[in-house]
Amino acid sequence: MEKEKTLADQKREQLCSKPKNGYDRMPKEEQAALDAYCEEYKKFLDNGMTERECVAYTIRLAEARGFQPYVRGMALKAGDKVYRSNRGKSIMLAVIGTEPLSAGVNIGAAHIDSPRLDLKPNPLYEENELAFLKTHYYGGIKKYQWVAIPLELHGVVALKDGRVIDVCLGREPGEQQLVITDLLPHLAQDQVKKPLGTAIPAENLNVLVGSRPFADDEGSERVKLQVLDLLYEKYGFTEEDFLSAELSMVPAYRAVDIGLDRSMIGAYGQDDRVCGYASLAGLFDAKNLRRTGICMLADKEEIGSEGVSGMKSRAFDTFVSDLCDSQGVDLKVCYEHSFCLSADVTAAYDPNYADVYEKRNSALLNYGMGFCKYTGSRGKSGASDASAEVVAYTRRIMDEAGVIWQMAELGKTDQGGGGTVAVYLAERNIDTLDAGVPVLSMHAPFEVTGKLDCYMTYKGMKAVYEA
Repeated sequence: MEKEKTLADQKREQLCSKPKNGYDRMPKEEQAALDAYCEEYKKFLDNGMTERECVAYTIRLAEARGFQPYVRGMALKAGDKVYRSNRGKSIMLAVIGTEPLSAGVNIGAAHIDSPRLDLKPNPLYEENELAFLKTHYYGGIKKYQWVAIPLELHGVVALKDGRVIDVCLGREPGEQQLVITDLLPHLAQDQVKKPLGTAIPAENLNVLVGSRPFADDEGSERVKLQVLDLLYEKYGFTEEDFLSAELSMVPAYRAVDIGLDRSMIGAYGQDDRVCGYASLAGLFDAKNLRRTGICMLADKEEIGSEGVSGMKSRAFDTFVSDLCDSQGVDLKVCYEHSFCLSADVTAAYDPNYADVYEKRNSALLNYGMGFCKYTGSRGKSGASDASAEVVAYTRRIMDEAGVIWQMAELGKTDQGGGGTVAVYLAERNIDTLDAGVPVLSMHAPFEVTGKLDCYMTYKGMKAVYEA
């Protein structure tokens, strides 16, 4: 016999927030859709180890769904699907809605660059008959995490004759991989006494690439010559061509299921490709758009969104302005009526490091898409700090679409902090809220996310486009 509810029970049910694990809230019939989505997401990760590869794979996916390159002056009607690649390093996609652009657009903005090790302009050298490549780390990394793990070489080499050579070494089964050596524990008594941040100096992140000398040669640097000969044979570039190359070392890890229950995904680059793919797939699957939906996948967020392919670039304004020109709409009118979810990851509460989190305001794995009213550091420095009205608007969209979500901060106040592209959208007079997937081991060479949170972020982005 069910116990009769007291007045206090009724008030508690009416007034108190009761967060619950997403698996206790999600309809069981959605599990198949969740699993299918995560399998496609893992393919996106494996095919996009750099921002250039993400853009190329995105174009393949988009064109298979009827998107076409946007040419300035192109006539557009409701339902048209267009995209513009910005130098192959960032990309903007749009589905034209039934309402005019003067009513604003719904934007999903994410970034597709991730922390990595870039090669220096003059990277190759030989020391004691071992060949190495010197690197300059990109983004916020813990340097000790990048030693003694298998690495792949990805990127492009631009030649003076205008050709651009794609380089991808280490991805295919059986292909050679590379590594940064670490100091053996028997000789590390001084190293282990150093703080983690200084135990591995940046200038020691040198990648071991060869040890066999060039045959039938008595000259100097025979191992370096052998490496150059192999690179020329495989890719057709010389040592001088490193000067006009963008080559990066990335972890040689494929996306895999984590946990005996397969409830999580482990992979490199989930910050922020997990939200990038959610923003993209949400636009692909959105139906009956009233307002035009735009997916912005930006570069350079990990170093401040600078440069021609970052969110500070005017490339985004140019794309939206061109769309507006097709309807005779002023860009500023479009912006002031627009809404954006800045889709970037947040920190998932980790019980192993509980002292840096404020548990009442932390994102929990499997509790859904994480919303951050503000990011930044210390006194909200560098944050866009969404208004109460924007947060309420987003709550309504998510609840009506059946999206499981949570509100979170990055960690304890004054413990650290971080930023996203949100501030640069807000500077354009666009109402913007941060949202994304909670991540364990963020910025590590191998990050972990919850499948439920990945799926709910996709579902949330889709709801925004359809709002």
